This record gives sequence, structure tokens and C-alpha cells, in this order.
Amino acid sequence: MRLLFVPLFCIAVLQSTAQTARNLLQQKSDPWHLAGLLDTHKDWIRYPAYTNRSGWDNFTGPVKLQLIKEGEAYLNYTWRLITATQYLEYERSGSRTAMEEPAGANNKALSRLIIAELAEGKGRFTDQIINGVWAACDMPSWVASAHLPVQQSKRSLPDFREEIIDLGSADMGSFFSWTWYFLHEEFDKVNPVIAARLKETIRQRILEPYLERTDYWWQALQDKPGRLVNNWNPWCNFNVLTCFLLMEDDPVRKATGVFKTMQSTDQFINYVKEDGACEEGPSYWGHAAGKLYDYLELLSRATGQQVRLFDHPMIRNMGEYIVRSYVGKGWVVNFADASAKGGGDAGLIYRYGKAVNSTDMQSFAAYLVQDKKGNQEITTNRDFFRTLENLSVVKEILAAKPVLPAVAQSWYPQTEFCYIKNNNGLFLATKGGFNNESHNHNDAGTFSLYANETPFFIDAGVGTYTRQTFGPERYTIWTMQSEYHNLPVINGKPQVFGAQYKASDTRFNAEKNQFSTDIALAYPKEAGVRTWVRNYELNGNNLTIEDRFELTTTLVPNALHFLVWAAPIVVNEGMIRLEKEGTRLNLSYDKNLFSIAVDTLPQTDKRLSNVWGEKIYRIRLTAKKMQSKGLYRFYIRKE
Repeated sequence: MRLLFVPLFCIAVLQSTAQTARNLLQQKSDPWHLAGLLDTHKDWIRYPAYTNRSGWDNFTGPVKLQLIKEGEAYLNYTWRLITATQYLEYERSGSRTAMEEPAGANNKALSRLIIAELAEGKGRFTDQIINGVWAACDMPSWVASAHLPVQQSKRSLPDFREEIIDLGSADMGSFFSWTWYFLHEEFDKVNPVIAARLKETIRQRILEPYLERTDYWWQALQDKPGRLVNNWNPWCNFNVLTCFLLMEDDPVRKATGVFKTMQSTDQFINYVKEDGACEEGPSYWGHAAGKLYDYLELLSRATGQQVRLFDHPMIRNMGEYIVRSYVGKGWVVNFADASAKGGGDAGLIYRYGKAVNSTDMQSFAAYLVQDKKGNQEITTNRDFFRTLENLSVVKEILAAKPVLPAVAQSWYPQTEFCYIKNNNGLFLATKGGFNNESHNHNDAGTFSLYANETPFFIDAGVGTYTRQTFGPERYTIWTMQSEYHNLPVINGKPQVFGAQYKASDTRFNAEKNQFSTDIALAYPKEAGVRTWVRNYELNGNNLTIEDRFELTTTLVPNALHFLVWAAPIVVNEGMIRLEKEGTRLNLSYDKNLFSIAVDTLPQTDKRLSNVWGEKIYRIRLTAKKMQSKGLYRFYIRKE
């Protein structure tokens, strides 16, 4: 036992001495102590066994018939084959959906069938479940085509000589571990080969490669300069943890694998700022902080509550970020690649809130369910743990008091996000930050403004993911560029990508509702920016924006860009009107300093048009004269 643990323990020691790190999980246990905990606390699963019919009747409660009906829709489903050319399409055209769409359809069908069988318990869905499991084991890989180029071959066709663990394969490993746990005895009644093959496939694709490798980038177990640790880390580690807890029979290998997930997940906890903000935005909160919660909850149960972090303030901050980022009517603050719509998974938010004792999170979850007229999302496709957990709190959420917490100010000093909400129906979101955040846009110093819970000055978000989205061509995509955020173009130069391009001297004055940041360092040297301090002040019905700048050179006139949802109406020189959903805002500027132009931006990408409709607009205010030093001032007033 000791020989197996030593290499992993050395990794933890080397990392903790190389940098100041929290390593909160490793502080709770060491490999030998963990082995004892896992051996002692074996009965950690809170769900009824398949044969416990009264238990499942109680567990599914008011949604039992709904779950069965959803499964019935797939009783005659034809399992889809994913061809070699569908994998190859990623490198040929950049399309991810060619492979992901049929895989997702199969996963959805299988998840609906399994939960329906667990709810009903009559064996009516078993044959179709077996067909789906068999088809999945026949796949050469569970990895998405977009993630396969990390193979040594650098290609998007699965290479049988190398096992990769990505978001998709990790999800499938966890999903099929629960499938095996609940139904392996039923499979054995048909043919013992089915469950045995499924277990062996999980061992080959998840357990063995995770134990053997430390070079998956998302593990963050190899200390590399400038490494990025994002939602992949808790997401994959949660799934791997599930696989070891449910599928590994050898106690030494189980403890080894579980402790390695702790070492890896600690790297994500170390990476997140103390303020708990999700730099990837609300759309990714469920995969970042939300998956960390899933991981911590599962680990806590398996260790008899001995390895537990829910009393740590940062873990609570990470949870409450999703509440603070909600504007209203389904709109959220969407910096980075996040969508501007979506409040989050109510069941997840509620459970997280219970764990960290946050009434704001619990009441917000109830509010989201009420907003959907009591309809809760139960089945979560391949994330079977959340499906089970959603079932466990259905009755609680419906009984909870629904409230949208009224938080006037949310300031994240390390991440440099600031949200200000006033009694006049205005919600201002601003950011400093740097241009190498996870899912980064070049947007240091930008803002979004909402009036009566409607977006006016916006961040477009991101379009459908393709090869270009996460490749060297990322910043050729318009949604990533600072020219399409609410920012200046200085001396003809936009912001550029890189950790060194950042905001500085970022401050928040709570008494004045004032946020300021110097964005000079976010621009390249060619822009000739010595200082460019942007200041936002929200007061009553007014937002005042000031740009105080000093340049080392003047090459071309500066331009101020504003991205808006409503079609701009030029009232006169010096004023632009925006009207949307019964609310009106006016943008005022000095007509002697600026000329105006309006660009119409058609939204042909479905991921964007589903949010914004057919078009959004960009207001361009171009300086009429060049000056090396000055002050620009803009006023936005709600009528």
C-alpha cells in the first residue's frame, strides 16, 4: 500500500513548496488516512436500490409519471452510429456538432430510459437500455472530436493506442458507473457479459489512464508557467471520483485514485480567487463552482463527512456568485463566453445553498422554479448524479419561499467584477481583469447596463463553438474582440490577448456607487497609451462614464464603441435614444467632440440569435480631433 501512495504524495509536497497554495483538501486527509475512511464508510449512497419499489415510489414522488412518460418516448429509439467521418469533420470544417449531435442524442435517450426504469421497475425499458449500453461500449472512444487533438496523433479520429479523458468521456464514465450500480444484476439476468463488459470499459477508459497519467492538462498536476485551471478540472475530477467510488474493488487502488482527484481538485481551488467569482461567467458556473460542489458533496459522503469544505468562506462565495449575477427575467451578467440568458440549475443551486447555509441561494432556487411555473428540470442527460440529486430535493424546493435577493452591491476585488443595482431599476455590471481569463474576451474595463431587467448596453456572448473558437484563430471572431465590447479603440488599436494585457488600479467606492480602472495596459505598445482611466458612477436614473487619458502619441482619432440591443435612434447631435420592452434610455455625448455612426450587426449564428434575435447594433463615436491628453464624458439616463 505504501509504495503505491508515495509518488502521488510527492506530487503534493512539490507543489505546495513551489508556490503558496491553499491545498484545502490535502489538509483534510493523507492517503493512508483516506484509505481507512473509504473502507469504514461504505454505505454512503442515499438512493434506494433498484428492487426497493416503495423506496423509488417515495423518491420520485410527484414526478414519477413524468419520468416514465419521458422514457416511453425512447422505447423504439434507433441508436445512432457515429462514423469516422463525423469525427474527422472537426478537422475538415471545424464542426463539432457533426460528432456531438448524434452522441448527445444517444445519451439523452439512454438517460431517459434508465431513470424511467428506475421509477417504474417493471423491466419494460431494460432491453433498450442494454442496446444503448452495448452501443456505447462499441464506440472507439467517449471523447468529443474537438478534444481528441490532444492525442499524440494530433488528430480528431480516436486513436486506439491512447486513452484520453475529457469532459465527455468522464461524464460517460460516471453515468455508466451509476448504470452499472443500479442495473448490473438485471443485466446479469439477461446475460452476464453485458455488465462485465461495461465495467471493463470503464476500467480501460477512466480508472487505468487516470491512475497512470499526470499529463492531462486539466489535472494541473504538472507545474507549468501560466497554466490555466478552469471548469474542466472539477468537472472531470468529480466524474473520475464517482468511477473510483462505484467501480474500483481494490481498496488500495480506490484510495490511490480518490486521493489523486483531491490533489488535482486542490489546483482548481488554488486557482480561484478568494472572492469566489467565476471568471468564466454564469453559463459556466454550473460546470465550475457547481461541479466543485458536486465533487465536495460526493467526497464528503464517501468519507463520513470527514473530508468536507463547506464551512470555508470562499466555497460559499463561489456558490453565491450565481445569485449576484442574476439580473432578472432570465437575464444574467455574461462576461467571457457566457450567454446573457439562463439563471442556472435550480436543484443544484438549492443543494449548494443548503451545504453552505446560504438562504439567498435556497430562496433564489425556489424563485427560479416559480418563474418556470413550478416546472423543475429533473433529468440532466449524462450527468446522472444531478438527476438523482434533483429528485432528492423536488419537494423541498417547491416548499421553499421564492425570493430574488435584493443585493445592492457585489464587489469581487480579486477578480475585479462589480455589480451595482439601484432602486430606479438600473443594474450596472463592470469589470477590470486581464485578457487571459478562462474563456477570455478582450474586454478589460467593459460594462453592461440593464434597465427594468432588460439589457441595453450588452456583451453579445459567444456563437456556436467550432474549431476556431478555441484555436489560434479565436480572436479573429468578432465576439472576442474589444471593438465589439463597450470600450475605446485607442489610436486605431483595440485591446489584445495575453495575461500581460490587463486593467490596473481597479477600485470600487461603495459610498458613491463608483467603479474605476486604468485600462492602458490592456492595449499594445503601438496604441501609445500612458494612462486611460475609465470611471463609472451610478446615481439615481443616471450612469456617468468618464474616460480620462494621456497618450504618448496621436496617430488616428480615438473611437468609443457601445454595443446595444435596441435599435439606436439619433434624436439630435449629442443624443441617442434606445427603447426596448417599454423602457427608454438616452445616451448623451459632446457633439463638439464626436461624430456618430451606427453599425447593424445581423445575428446569423443560432446561439446568438436565440438570445438577441435577428440583429444587435454598435454605436461608434469617433473623436473629431486628436489630442494627447483629455477627458471624455458620457451620460446614460433612464427616462
